[in-house]
Amino acid sequence: MSWTGALSQLLEIVLAIALAPMLSGWVNQWRAWLQNKSAPSLWQPYRMLHKLFVKESVVAENASRLFRAAPYIVFGCMVLACAIIPTLSTDLPLAPAADAIALVGLFALARVFISLAAMDVGTSFGTLGARREMLIGFLAEPALLMVLFSASLISKSTSLTTIVETLAHRELAIYPGLAFAGVAFTMVSLAENARVPVDNPATHLELTMIHEALILEYSGRHLALIEWAASLKLFAYSCIGLALFFPWGVAEAQAPLAMLLALPALAFKLAVGGFLLALLEALSAKMRIFRVPEFLATAFLLAVIGMLVHLLLAR
Repeated sequence: MSWTGALSQLLEIVLAIALAPMLSGWVNQWRAWLQNKSAPSLWQPYRMLHKLFVKESVVAENASRLFRAAPYIVFGCMVLACAIIPTLSTDLPLAPAADAIALVGLFALARVFISLAAMDVGTSFGTLGARREMLIGFLAEPALLMVLFSASLISKSTSLTTIVETLAHRELAIYPGLAFAGVAFTMVSLAENARVPVDNPATHLELTMIHEALILEYSGRHLALIEWAASLKLFAYSCIGLALFFPWGVAEAQAPLAMLLALPALAFKLAVGGFLLALLEALSAKMRIFRVPEFLATAFLLAVIGMLVHLLLAR
């Protein structure tokens, strides 16, 4: 492992941990502006995390060790997911150890632990949220895999670094299959990050909430870690979308100076993506929970169509 690889890997982890709350604040700010509301500060997520970390954690008497350990496991899974996604450079020592399939497995592992922790205390809302979360995950993960496979067919590899190197550092070409995959990935991202139209992150209505129902029993540092992990998940999905569909600007391996240009390019792309997410949420309305399977089945179908289009055109 070279020193440039270790540096780029460390920078990616530090940037993900530091910028993830800012991305959430950016989206919330634009969402409020587009709805003609008074927008919160860009630093509001950091203030919320600081307030939660200094508070005492209140844990139910019948909570097991799983309930206490779940926030740390979920946070660790999200940090590791951000570490294997090429955002600044393709020279990542952790990338060969995990490909796109392992990345989906990390998201699934975090979902399983947060759902088990929600059911651990035995509250009705926690169990309700866990069931809905597992339903969404059961439908979203195959669609996400099909999207990643559509990109892997171009590079002949499921490694994210290889996919980025293939798409970014070659002659400009048009891949119609990626257009279908891009729409499918957007739909999956909205569902996986509890965004409108699948879920509303600002609601606390018991009959409609999904993510909030999972974390009702958490407080203090445990709640802070879960909220931070949710921001990291949004950051990870944003970086996956940029790596697959807008990979330009990512530095090549053994090119440490190129990372100086990759950082502002990443910030610009995340800013534009955050604005588009807020615009999409402002123009959409939350759908009924019974319509979510149709929504995610459509995403899976579009991803499969993208694969078939690529295979037909490759002949």
